[in-house]
Amino acid sequence: MLPKKIEKRLKEESEKSGVSEEELVLEVLSKALNEPLDAETKVEIHLKLSEKYMKDAEELLTKKDYIQASEKAWGAAAQIVKALAAKEGRELRGHASLWQFVDEIAEKLQDIELRRLWSRANSLHQNFYENWMPSRDVIYAIEDVKKFIERIRKLL
Repeated sequence: MLPKKIEKRLKEESEKSGVSEEELVLEVLSKALNEPLDAETKVEIHLKLSEKYMKDAEELLTKKDYIQASEKAWGAAAQIVKALAAKEGRELRGHASLWQFVDEIAEKLQDIELRRLWSRANSLHQNFYENWMPSRDVIYAIEDVKKFIERIRKLL
């Protein structure tokens, strides 16, 4: 729906700032409409994006588009982490801050499985760029992402 120039610029800014295109659009709208996003609203946004991305991943799996499904599932995991961070009044941008936050949560809970599930989500992100993962493993990794999301959701 967007003109190609705007779409390209949005993608570039999204990658540069470490947030999804949807998050970036919401930030811009929030500023333009002078409607600040409070913590509760940010949690809601990240939860909705997580749900949307996981639904997209599942639809892409049915189409056997394992590369795109990989990225959507990773996005779902990243968004649920951002939701938990938002609940704590924190904003995460970029991979390093996501990893650090998951490390903190896993350490606090003494939950090594949470670390493993997060690593599986990140292997899907890598697969999006490199397409090295066998399709069967993409399916199993997406199941692990679902487990990760449920574990984080319980903390909300």
